Amino acid sequence: MKDIKSLTIDELRNDLTVLGEKPFRAAQIYKWLHVKLVSSFDDMTDLSVKLRERLKKEYSITNVSKLEVQTSKEDGTKKYLFELEDGNTVESVLMRYHHGNSVCISSQVGCRMGCRFCASTIGGCVRSLAPSEMLDQIYKITLDIGERISNVVIMGMGEPMDNYDNVVKFLGMISDENGLNISQRNLTVSTCGLVPEIRKLADLHLSITLAISLHAGTDEKRQKLMPIANKYSIDELMDGCIYYFNETGRRLTFEYSLIAGVNDTPQDADEIASLALRAHAHVNLIPVNPVTETGFKPTSGKDTAAFKNALEKRGVTATVRREMGRDIDGACGQLRKRRLDN
Repeated sequence: MKDIKSLTIDELRNDLTVLGEKPFRAAQIYKWLHVKLVSSFDDMTDLSVKLRERLKKEYSITNVSKLEVQTSKEDGTKKYLFELEDGNTVESVLMRYHHGNSVCISSQVGCRMGCRFCASTIGGCVRSLAPSEMLDQIYKITLDIGERISNVVIMGMGEPMDNYDNVVKFLGMISDENGLNISQRNLTVSTCGLVPEIRKLADLHLSITLAISLHAGTDEKRQKLMPIANKYSIDELMDGCIYYFNETGRRLTFEYSLIAGVNDTPQDADEIASLALRAHAHVNLIPVNPVTETGFKPTSGKDTAAFKNALEKRGVTATVRREMGRDIDGACGQLRKRRLDN
């Protein structure tokens, strides 16, 4: 059966027309799925019983199931473990800020990019998520807390640009005025640097924020941390970033995990500053989070401040990410495929 929650409103309208139904029914069904967030055709009470029964035969409604919720004692961050309909699991994180609720969602079950400092890649990638499975992470958290989600980052498990078509469709649906209507300016997509997909995304002229996982200022050092750097050089990546900026007018963010003794020297800061200025990027510094298998340690607070100051002296805007949910393994780089061996 067809996954109805992954259909745009136009696709749904076309489907219903083929089925001999009135096109306006699409708006009703879409609202039930993407605004009222129902999980059953029986809940669509303004549709006839006959239509509901027909929909049951033609379509399925994708639902992720909440298996576990951990709440940080430090900051109230919530990490959700969701089970997909095929038994695989993914994790999502709810962070509460003064400006609203932000959710970090997963785009794949696991990840095949192999970045050495990230737990999500341990065990590889099982499969990519459908648009409905990405949407439903947000929907289930919305229902759980009874509050609106105002910001979404695709920065959980997986490499979003490795699931390009589904992620782009998700972006269109989550920002659709017929659905939750979250502004594209409040959507962030992270990538470790798949250059062709960055260029394809630029050509769509969306208003989202693109975050580049950079983590080193030279090819030699980046290749030791991120296997993708063996395929695309920093020069190729920067050219892609400049193309994205020129096409969209949207300033990029460079995500930079500070690892003690690895990439936190004054020379590293100088190299990153040069790249940020070249690509019109903001730099988001992230003291690396503990992951047992990597052995990496975060840069000290003092050295992190010095790194930030060095960037700012070069005219680069930089921030140090306030890590949330570290005590529940919900912070950046800590999400991982759970129950792998169960």
